Amino acid sequence: MVVEKLVFYGSGVRGREQTDRSIPNVARLAADRFGDDEAVVDGDTRLSFLELEQLMLRATRAAIASGVEPGDRVAIWAPNAWEWIVTALGLLGAGAWLVPLNTRFKGEEAAFVLAKAGAHSLFTVTGFLDNDYIGMLRAADPTLAALEHVVVIRGTAPAGTLGWDDFLTYGDAIPSGVAEARIDALGPKSVADIIFTSGTTGRPKGVPITHGQSIHFYDYWGDKFGLRRGDRYLVVNPFFHCFGYKAGWMLALLKGATTVPLAVFDAGTVVDIIEQERISALPGPPTLFSAVLDLPERANADLSSLRVGFVGASAVSAELLRRMRNELPFEQVTTGYGLTESSAMCAITRGGDDPEYVAEWNGGEPFPDIEIKVIDDEGNTLPAGEPGELMILGDNVMSGYFDDPDATADALEPDGWLHTGDIAVMNERGDFKITDRKKDIYVSGGFNVSPAEVEGLLAGMDEISQIAVVGVPDDRLGEVGAAYVIAKPGATVTPEGVIAWARQHVANYKVPRFVHVVESLPLNATGKVLKGELRARSGG
Repeated sequence: MVVEKLVFYGSGVRGREQTDRSIPNVARLAADRFGDDEAVVDGDTRLSFLELEQLMLRATRAAIASGVEPGDRVAIWAPNAWEWIVTALGLLGAGAWLVPLNTRFKGEEAAFVLAKAGAHSLFTVTGFLDNDYIGMLRAADPTLAALEHVVVIRGTAPAGTLGWDDFLTYGDAIPSGVAEARIDALGPKSVADIIFTSGTTGRPKGVPITHGQSIHFYDYWGDKFGLRRGDRYLVVNPFFHCFGYKAGWMLALLKGATTVPLAVFDAGTVVDIIEQERISALPGPPTLFSAVLDLPERANADLSSLRVGFVGASAVSAELLRRMRNELPFEQVTTGYGLTESSAMCAITRGGDDPEYVAEWNGGEPFPDIEIKVIDDEGNTLPAGEPGELMILGDNVMSGYFDDPDATADALEPDGWLHTGDIAVMNERGDFKITDRKKDIYVSGGFNVSPAEVEGLLAGMDEISQIAVVGVPDDRLGEVGAAYVIAKPGATVTPEGVIAWARQHVANYKVPRFVHVVESLPLNATGKVLKGELRARSGG
């Protein structure tokens, strides 16, 4: 899909009409459109759009020299960093299908994804949070093909691997025209990457996403989010996920914003970077904003540069949205909805809507040309106001899981409708809200209980900062709720106090029977609470 048509005069390509037909070509167009503007700021490294384009072409030449052919799957296992961006652009430019790996994976998990994708090679780091990614892989499966071609993009390269500078030098023998031709050969229907699902309901599944899907839908999302040229864009969301990759640095290339990557989330560091780099755009999961809002040091920090915010990747409480509106200087806060199988994009709220409406209908409205419906267990379409499974149809929907026809048949109807597994309610306006995951709803004494609803209600207790609710077995009622809560700084929370408050504000069958006061919740790298781990703690 073509987002816009421009005449491109960069990198020695003269007078030839170009379009945003691939992610590497977006980088070429960004060099032409935004030139010496800062494209990436990562510590002491500051790259202009022109410099980023030149590094991309050098990385593309190096990838070609190392034997990467169009359609080869190549993995990146590394935290957010400028080298990640250059590596990704170079591999994509050579025609590879990028396979980003979760930085929290252990050896067996990463080995599974590499084997499933048939990865040709691996680009990784050493010394990140004391993780030995290469050693973990060698211990898990020394026969992996990817281990035969390992490039260390940051850190010391161990024996049998290639360092970053040596890798780039390796490509000097490849003429620039060869790299340009590889990029020119890419089109909107070319596969850009295989993004693996989080694996919360079983082994991760790979979702191929094309260049056209990426550019078209994220360009639209960026318009609604409000990102524009000159914005300083703090990307805390991990690059291995679409939230940090497509809605992160790729979107910044499209819009002319400066990407400021952060490798490890820390609320104090986020506040410092906002102040030092004059960050104007900040997306993230609810846990990010809750932590920033509750940080005592925030009171003395200058956060006046913040202009637009987006909160997603998990259920969003009305109370959090109110606090973001009232306590942070955002001109606009949006929320939205997507899942990997829908290119991680589907819907976004309207920037001009009343905050209370956004809080209630935080799934938003579907993008143009994307259809949604809500169905019951028999597949019947439900009217507005009735909860059921959300279904999606559109060009953002995957064609199928990579090398997994059985899982594809379970997720996709023959006519292309995607089963999301999320429970939603639509209103007459066509907006919707996600009330829960289908698998998370539990039955207590014959009543269906939505953990997300209970979480939203309990968020109204002043002393609570964060909360997660899961269903656990009970001999009498079948299942009951177990709540895990984090107290606000300086506040005191007791299980008895939470239950007493809940009994005054929540229907009896929704009141958690067990409350655990904890210092932190188990999160995956995108900020989602790992409810399976909480169920296991509670005996579920």
